[in-house]
Amino acid sequence: MKPLAFGAALAATLALSAPALAAGPLTFVQAGRVLVDPASGKVETAKTLVVQDGKVVRVEDGYVAEPGGTVVDLKSRFVLPGLIDSHVHLTSEQGPSSRLDEVTLSASDQAFAGARYAKRTLMAGFTTVADLGGENEAVFALRKATANGDVPGPRIIAAGSAISIHGGHGDVNGLREDIMHVLRPNSVCSGAEDCRRAVREQVWLGADVIKITATGGVLSNTAAGLAQQFSDDELVAIVDSAHRMGRRVTAHAHGVDGINAFLRAGGDSIEHGTYLDKDSIALFKKNGAYLVPTLEAGDFVARIASGPNNFLTPAQTAKALEAGPKMLDMARRAHEAGVKIAFGTDTGVSAHGQNAYEFVLLVKAGLTPLEAVQAATVNAADHLQISTQAGSLTPGHNADLIAVDGDPLTDVSVLQKVGFVMKSGVVYKN
Repeated sequence: MKPLAFGAALAATLALSAPALAAGPLTFVQAGRVLVDPASGKVETAKTLVVQDGKVVRVEDGYVAEPGGTVVDLKSRFVLPGLIDSHVHLTSEQGPSSRLDEVTLSASDQAFAGARYAKRTLMAGFTTVADLGGENEAVFALRKATANGDVPGPRIIAAGSAISIHGGHGDVNGLREDIMHVLRPNSVCSGAEDCRRAVREQVWLGADVIKITATGGVLSNTAAGLAQQFSDDELVAIVDSAHRMGRRVTAHAHGVDGINAFLRAGGDSIEHGTYLDKDSIALFKKNGAYLVPTLEAGDFVARIASGPNNFLTPAQTAKALEAGPKMLDMARRAHEAGVKIAFGTDTGVSAHGQNAYEFVLLVKAGLTPLEAVQAATVNAADHLQISTQAGSLTPGHNADLIAVDGDPLTDVSVLQKVGFVMKSGVVYKN
């Protein structure tokens, strides 16, 4: 027998002899009210979501069950898809010790802190997050641990270290020079070719998405402002390199020059967007790019900077007081103009587990409660390119769902008190 024919015959024999994989047991989630597909905005009543092997397999009318199945009784509650936060930092949290933490916490320390924060995030109803900037080893280890079920937490899409300029937001600032050299990540770059190198290396290390710091930032301890920091040719090189390697690029950007330069370079989304203008809005709509407003971060830093227990440095305080109060109006203008908005909080700046306060702020910025929910479900899933897996409870999607008392489409603040959480068919909170 010829080698190829022998190989085909062996494969056929193995296929016939291998036992078929048995489907897992069924779970019947009986929902009093349910938003199966947030894109439709239709609230259905008295439905049963049939879950098997971590997926929704069908949606039945009425309350049904079968012998041997597990029944989850949510008849008195409002059920909706698990929430998606498109911008978190799971391995850290801002506080009085943040500057000391930079030089005292190892990657392992950060990963263990991340495990604690990941659980808080999941218990708050967020079953998927995008972690946009953290120490590579810590973030990627946490991603693996939550995927394997070793740590209770959301599904993590991870950027790892942000691509930053030397001396800019994302580099190490404000410490002794010799210490800064030790702590500086390899994702810091200068010049178009070096920035191509940084992107490729970050993909090689495991980044699902590329995060860059296109402008200065509030929490970098340097008085470098909030304007554009990468040059135009560096931005083009970053976006081109990432797209060639199958990665989307999102940019931390406050200043309008950096926002517009990044969008002109073909960038996929903007985090913050504080000083966007009419040209920015036109570029968002031309590119189909998403805005992730992170209103909670702006609210948090403004309150800390103006409060009696301000732990920010003078440089951070000045930028917080400048940018924070402007973010609600920015989101309002973007929404009114029809810019696509995905839910994201920048949690890790604010406290983990309080992510849902962003819903309240989005409604203050002019979104309806339904639009705010859509931002954290179907929009965020589209933004993160996981629409076939998350953002809805239609058959074939992950069995990621939450339940609340009350009606979030009337009072979005009820999402701050999630009483039930299921991720991939496993109940984590009831």
